[in-house]
Amino acid sequence: MSRITARKRVTRITVATSRSVREDFLAVEEPLEIRVGGSALAITMRTPGNDVDLAAGFLVSEGVIARGEEFLAARYCAGATEEGLNTYNVLDVTLAPGVAAPDPSLERSFYTTSSCGLCGKASIDAVRTQSQHAVHHDDLVLDPALLATFPDELRDAQAVFEKTGGLHAAALFDGHTGEMLVLREDVGRHNAVDKVVGWAVKEDRLPLSGTVLMVSGRASFELTQKASMAGIPVLAAVSAPSSLAVDLAKEVGVTIVGFLRGQSMVVYSRPERITEPAATTATTSRETVDAR
Repeated sequence: MSRITARKRVTRITVATSRSVREDFLAVEEPLEIRVGGSALAITMRTPGNDVDLAAGFLVSEGVIARGEEFLAARYCAGATEEGLNTYNVLDVTLAPGVAAPDPSLERSFYTTSSCGLCGKASIDAVRTQSQHAVHHDDLVLDPALLATFPDELRDAQAVFEKTGGLHAAALFDGHTGEMLVLREDVGRHNAVDKVVGWAVKEDRLPLSGTVLMVSGRASFELTQKASMAGIPVLAAVSAPSSLAVDLAKEVGVTIVGFLRGQSMVVYSRPERITEPAATTATTSRETVDAR
């Protein structure tokens, strides 16, 4: 965890009570340059760790690859400093034979910050990437009681957040069994999602039919798009979605669940994937009988 967290001296102040100096852990943020076949594609600010997952997921999000078999290998490149040292901040991806190299228009005109996965897109049209994994007809149906357990499972598994309090998290759940398949943390919420999708690339599990992507923050347009590109039918978040995220979700068939906290949630698109709560069903049945 040495490159994921860093010790820094801080001053802790409690108003009208105390002032103390101590060491604290901070989440590390460093640039990662992603290359494909030796050519630079993008630079993103990320928390080191699971970088190959990040690169693979990023390529899925950009529409460069759509299946695990299209991602052949990745290696860190030396020579990033004047002394020729390997900083582990430059990663070169090799695509499988026959897979087309990224279109030059995909190259980011400037770096991607940890807070914005779309910064640097060459045009507005490039934002709406078309998925090869349609989710309109995914037959996943979720029990809301099962869905309500996901936020606590996500939080309990955030080992680095526990030390730093400064990382986003994304986890992939099996929508049928509730099993957590993978969890990733990063200073950027879009990076955390790319790392989850990249894990699926390496496991050759795309498309991710019947799964739920659970995120620790809000459901943005970019995260909805990433879910669609990976074939994930349900995106759940502890906070609110944006209006554009909901518009895109309705367009591509993704179910967005927001404000997933405790026993409550708000469904913004494709609500038929979430079953009626048992109490509501029972009440409805009684009302029907009374009416007769």
